Amino acid sequence: MPESCVAAVLLYLDPLEICQVACLNRAFRGAASADCIWTAKLPANHRYLAALAAAADDDCDCEGAAEGNKEIYARLCRPTPFDGGTKEFWIEKDRGGFCMSISSKAMSITGRDDRRYWSHLSTEESRFHSVAYLQQIWWLEVSGEIDFCFPAGSYSLFFRLHLGRPHRWMGRRGHGSESIHGWDIKPTRFQLSTSADLHTESEFYLNNPGRWILYHVGDFAVSSSDEVTELKFSMMQIDCTHTKGGLCVDAVLIYPKGHQYEEDCVFCQEIL
Repeated sequence: MPESCVAAVLLYLDPLEICQVACLNRAFRGAASADCIWTAKLPANHRYLAALAAAADDDCDCEGAAEGNKEIYARLCRPTPFDGGTKEFWIEKDRGGFCMSISSKAMSITGRDDRRYWSHLSTEESRFHSVAYLQQIWWLEVSGEIDFCFPAGSYSLFFRLHLGRPHRWMGRRGHGSESIHGWDIKPTRFQLSTSADLHTESEFYLNNPGRWILYHVGDFAVSSSDEVTELKFSMMQIDCTHTKGGLCVDAVLIYPKGHQYEEDCVFCQEIL
């Protein structure tokens, strides 16, 4: 079968399926490496993303820039740090969907610099190897923003949180529960706004100690891959009638809408 015919078939397959059929014979292997195949799988603004990835590789003395579209796809599947390593992006291996993670270090946290309230914990359970841990506070407010050329599509934004101080003992996960308090009295409010005048709010009671939970803040859509989208997000619990504590704030995650999540997710109806 001519490689051109094989390539026409491969256009209908997902990237992982293309890699699997490339093992069949020489014709499939040659067609699976064709630029036209991988151009269709790459995000529309892959040149912009590849430039950011190349800059990150230069900073860490990694290998040179990828040449073919297959190599570009493989490179974009690996996390690319930016903004001093406080943010990173990557694409899903199986579908090419764009994902981003924003560390708590890149957010504004009320009282962060006061050790009576907050501390930083080192942990391998975070992509950034560090989380902000709340010991006790009356007024909780965590906010952040990002300006980025997202590939066109629909996205969901989450806060990744954990009740209790995470730790491991004899290879088993555990958590310190003695300082967890105040989250079942009033809900925590989450907000998301965009430069396209979208504004959503969600409320959750934080629960399930000892587990990392993704709290769904809202969804947003990007119509143009060439325009900068501005996002602002926050979480707050500002009822000063009681203290709250024992909370780890890891990151904000942005996934393609409908992404298959590896962790527990909590969704609720938007209240605005």
